[in-house]
Amino acid sequence: MQSTADSQESKGIARMRDFLKQIVFGGNDGIVTTFAIVAGFAGAQAEGTAQIGGIAVLVFGLANLFADAVSMGLGEFLSLRSRHAMYRTRRGSISADLQNEGQRATIAIEQFLTDRGVPDARARDIGSGLSEHPEVQAELAMMFEHGMTDPDGESPWKSGLVTFVAFVMFGALPLLPYLLGQSGKGTLGWSVATTLIALVALGLLRWRVTEDAAPQAIGETVLVGALCAGVAYGVGWLVGG
Repeated sequence: MQSTADSQESKGIARMRDFLKQIVFGGNDGIVTTFAIVAGFAGAQAEGTAQIGGIAVLVFGLANLFADAVSMGLGEFLSLRSRHAMYRTRRGSISADLQNEGQRATIAIEQFLTDRGVPDARARDIGSGLSEHPEVQAELAMMFEHGMTDPDGESPWKSGLVTFVAFVMFGALPLLPYLLGQSGKGTLGWSVATTLIALVALGLLRWRVTEDAAPQAIGETVLVGALCAGVAYGVGWLVGG
């Protein structure tokens, strides 16, 4: 039973690792941009903050939350679609060049290996072996010349959906006090607390998946969020204070 649970946990972590970029990017942006609405209104200190200000925070916050979530999700989708298209175009061009200048490509691979300490004889053996597999040569050229790997394992629509969900889930937390209770002087404090919890949770997720040092993973996430919130509060204070 324990081994089964460990296996399922490992699979879950592996799935999160596949989409870590989308979760962290979408979640962090959701928290920061939504709390910026809260901080901006608080900094402005408009008259009737307890009534009109609270309603405005909800209206602008929810509108911003879902509009930006859709934008982020579609942006991730289009970005990966473009990456797929670019990879196919460059890969096709390299494959065509290999058909015409295969010997030159083999010499380039041998030189690449010898420059990194591989003995000449071994480099020639490897280059000769790869010359019989032009598709492998093309893939290596994509990695070494263009820094691109085969994106076929990346699903644009899944990445876009994960980005959208992460944005909404984490971005809704700063608005939670306004959704659950009446607006008042203490609501901002509760919003700050839920925002901090959201940032810490995102940092813990990053630490759990990447196995980076926990203080670094959490500290960087919280610091970025605090910096953006401070800027939003400062702008609101300057404009409406």
